[in-house]
Amino acid sequence: MMQETDLSTFNNSWYKPGNPFKRLIWYVVNLLVFKNPLFVFIAPKLLLLRWFGAKIGSGVVIKPAVNIKYPWFLSIGNNTWIGEGVWIDNLDQITIGKNCCVSQGALLLSGNHNYKRSAFDLILKPITLEDGVWIGANAAVTQGVRCKSHSLLVVGSVASANLEAYTIYRGNPAVAVKERIIKS
Repeated sequence: MMQETDLSTFNNSWYKPGNPFKRLIWYVVNLLVFKNPLFVFIAPKLLLLRWFGAKIGSGVVIKPAVNIKYPWFLSIGNNTWIGEGVWIDNLDQITIGKNCCVSQGALLLSGNHNYKRSAFDLILKPITLEDGVWIGANAAVTQGVRCKSHSLLVVGSVASANLEAYTIYRGNPAVAVKERIIKS
């Protein structure tokens, strides 16, 4: 007999992403400042992220309507751009290097569920975008993926495995299509 999914047995009580009061305050700040499409001011966003424990480099740009789950699990390097409508679902650490571009509507998903378990157990793994990575609009990077230096994930693609350096990836699942050559 085939086993069935039983979501009534789901239990992630082991997952403790931080002080509940701090999380509540962050949810309000995230809603009013970060997810708000009318809040266009970058400097206050960077200050708030640092206050909540994110490691933020200089020259970082965070556009409106960005959703960040837990800033204390976030590190962003110098001169990186985060586009409109990006969702950084960082249930685990997400590290974004310097000079990266995460384009509008992209998803960085450090958590998922184990489809092989009837209780749909939570799976957490960090994501790393090394220096110079570009994640295209509406693309997704899933848990445990490392996008190596200057790799590029094109529009609407899904990275569920590591991306090699200076390589362009396309599709779902993303596959290498050609070398990324950057000219001065």
